[in-house]
Amino acid sequence: MDISTTIASIRLDNPTILASGILDETSGSMLRALDNGAAAVVTKSIGVNPRMGHPNPSVIELEYGLLNAIGLSNPGIDEYEEEIREVKEEGGIVIGSIFGGTTREFTVLAEKMQVYGVDAIELNLSCPHAKGYGLEVGQDEKLVSRIVSEVKNTVKIPVFAKLSPNLTDIVSIAKAAVDAGVDGIVAINTVKAMSIDVDTGKPILGNKIGGYSGRGIKPIGVRCVYEITSELSIPVIGVGGVTNGLDALEYIMAGASAVEIGTGIYYHGYSVFRKICDEIKTWMRNHGYNKLEELVGVAHR
Repeated sequence: MDISTTIASIRLDNPTILASGILDETSGSMLRALDNGAAAVVTKSIGVNPRMGHPNPSVIELEYGLLNAIGLSNPGIDEYEEEIREVKEEGGIVIGSIFGGTTREFTVLAEKMQVYGVDAIELNLSCPHAKGYGLEVGQDEKLVSRIVSEVKNTVKIPVFAKLSPNLTDIVSIAKAAVDAGVDGIVAINTVKAMSIDVDTGKPILGNKIGGYSGRGIKPIGVRCVYEITSELSIPVIGVGGVTNGLDALEYIMAGASAVEIGTGIYYHGYSVFRKICDEIKTWMRNHGYNKLEELVGVAHR
């Protein structure tokens, strides 16, 4: 049963990837994901300088997922080099996630990520709870186009754009990225959300507003992938609420060539990658499919 897939020029043994922001701040955690079946890992979103992020509480569990306002906390690009190099020394496929407030910051980060040996760049254009680094960037078609174009002119490795479901028209932003030369789209980032403590009458998160991930956003993610692949011929990585093989297959049938998994690790541990791959193989065997690529976008046919 062949469940290998290709994103741009990157060949993956299976369609599962560790998503940015979940257990990817250290080389040890990324290697553990790879050892448990992930075909690739996306790093934590890294900026030019160290960033503390938002005050606690920054993560809370809700009925159908997690609400977080981490605030893009990270050690900075210079301090992160060793983490990437240690994963690459073990042969892992690494996608470097970067965020910036200016086009220049994105190009500086992308160039350093390439020097560190990553296999591709993921542009975080869509964090819903970091002022100046998220939706302000990702909802401006001209700015997205400029960032993608400048990064593409700076590096020789594939560049992916991670987009937000909070946009009025995600397809228009995706088109701007595609026209600027992006190699793939990652959809979706977390959904802008909040939760209130009814006993105190106050928001629970330290930042008040956060990003919602997990099972509750999967239908939104599937819809976004379907809409993007309906209009554009571009590899797409689906993200949001993938906890089992059927979830992954929904994204793949909507048009995704691979899926990223984040919150699913919180519920199932690192074994979720192998579990999803096994369930995909079982479904394919029961339904007469031999290659995963036969299923990509079947919902459009």
